[in-house]
Amino acid sequence: MKLGIDLGGTKIEIIALDDTGVELLRHRVPTPQGDYSSTLKLITDLVNHAESELGQQGSVGIGTPGSISKVTGLLKNSNSLQLNGKPILQDLELLLKRQIKICNDANCFALSEAKDGAASGAEVVFGVIIGTGTGAGIVVNGQVLTGPNGIAGEWGHNALPWPREDELPGPECYCGKKGCIETFLSGPGMSKLHQHATGDSLSPEEIAVKADAGSEVCELSMQRYEHRLARSLAHVINIVDPHVIVLGGGVSNLERLYINVPKLWSRWIFSDRVDTKLVKHRFGDSSGVRGAAWL
Repeated sequence: MKLGIDLGGTKIEIIALDDTGVELLRHRVPTPQGDYSSTLKLITDLVNHAESELGQQGSVGIGTPGSISKVTGLLKNSNSLQLNGKPILQDLELLLKRQIKICNDANCFALSEAKDGAASGAEVVFGVIIGTGTGAGIVVNGQVLTGPNGIAGEWGHNALPWPREDELPGPECYCGKKGCIETFLSGPGMSKLHQHATGDSLSPEEIAVKADAGSEVCELSMQRYEHRLARSLAHVINIVDPHVIVLGGGVSNLERLYINVPKLWSRWIFSDRVDTKLVKHRFGDSSGVRGAAWL
């Protein structure tokens, strides 16, 4: 049995899968706010209760925004601020009396979709979450690629490739740089750029709906977005050459992306033919917790 935990800023979710990916159990509880010890206890209780209910012990994987520092062994960059700088991996292994694995949420998303999701069976998968930010993970032959620095797939904090003159130097990013892919392609980034161009404050979904209804300014914003996404994914294809790219997060629900982006990206890809597929997630919001179980 495989137990996965999605450790979010507002909720903690646990799932149990059998060896074929069939869901055996799922529970969700609010995340304790500002209390590290309570968070550890809650995770431990969720695991113990799941194992008691199902009558068997399982492996444990945890997905969280942020990652374990290769320098300190402590969690960094989590949106659950009480966890940052804490030895959460070591503490949970002591409490649960077993080895566990922790990976960031984008890696868990990619693993879930590679194992039995939209990219099932593909040798190399690039999984992208485009929502409030832009994260990504790489899965090769069913294994998450993390790299010696633990940053494999940190796609959103590279510069927008082949920038146009009006895209330079680019919006400021929270990482301290300007022009990061995230500032152009995240949901908030898309909305801000549309507002800057038109004066209208709209969500990505509203921009897409209005574009489909005939709004010229919204259609222009969608075309700009698709052009930027095509360039950004072409950059990935040139380096990683994945068999499948899977999109997740709120922006991934814009169906026109899967038609228009592959029509655009070939002009920047260093190949005479592009066989990489761009697909929509299968498990959506459940991919994080399912991927944690597959760890």
